[in-house]
Amino acid sequence: MAPIEIRDLHKSVGAQQVLKGINLRVARGETVAVLGRSGTGKSVLLKMMIGLQTPDSGSISIAGQEITTLDVKQLNEIRKKVGFLFQQAALYDSLTVEQNVAFPLRRHANLSESEQQQRVQELLGSVAMSEDRQKMPSEISGGMQKRIGLARALVLDPEILLFDEPTAGLDPITASDIGKLVVDLKKKRKITVVVVTHDVRGAKQISDRFALIKDGSIVAEGTFADLEKSRDPFVAQFIRNNSEA
Repeated sequence: MAPIEIRDLHKSVGAQQVLKGINLRVARGETVAVLGRSGTGKSVLLKMMIGLQTPDSGSISIAGQEITTLDVKQLNEIRKKVGFLFQQAALYDSLTVEQNVAFPLRRHANLSESEQQQRVQELLGSVAMSEDRQKMPSEISGGMQKRIGLARALVLDPEILLFDEPTAGLDPITASDIGKLVVDLKKKRKITVVVVTHDVRGAKQISDRFALIKDGSIVAEGTFADLEKSRDPFVAQFIRNNSEA
């Protein structure tokens, strides 16, 4: 069974039908980018994949478990297998860089203090942030905050990573650096990744496959070359407009 399987997913917010029968399967070790304009339901889809929102109907299987029927305790167990990188990194302002990364370990891992420290230092090294471990989030740049958010997302050694607009608010060079970091970490850890974004150039750097959402439905799916060959006017315009330097 694939780590992520979504079938016939529907979701409305008030009178607006946000998702209309989404189907998506992500294989182990694969990176899929979910593309679309703002307000098309990309982030709603991502939030439903970790149980922060519930669908009106449909199925969501994460790490072999149907999550739409789980209670909070069961859902929290599944969440330990999933790392989530929020759009704004969502670091705790009152904790240092080191403490932010260690936070999930202290809550969910049965490790000694020395084992926790070793794990945190390993991850800070992997995102080139070891020298900044005692700084507060307010003392580092947005790109650095994204690196710390990525380290925290990895700290429980998840099977799956979910990224919400990982390059939002970053300059092109920093965005490219984050992309390279994601690719390197994915190769080393064989993690399954879903990235929600409107940044086609960034998505091309890290993704194996793409799904483009329009009006709550997936209108194109495949490799980037597949999307480039599409004769659908919306697909062609989206790829052209969002691939430009």
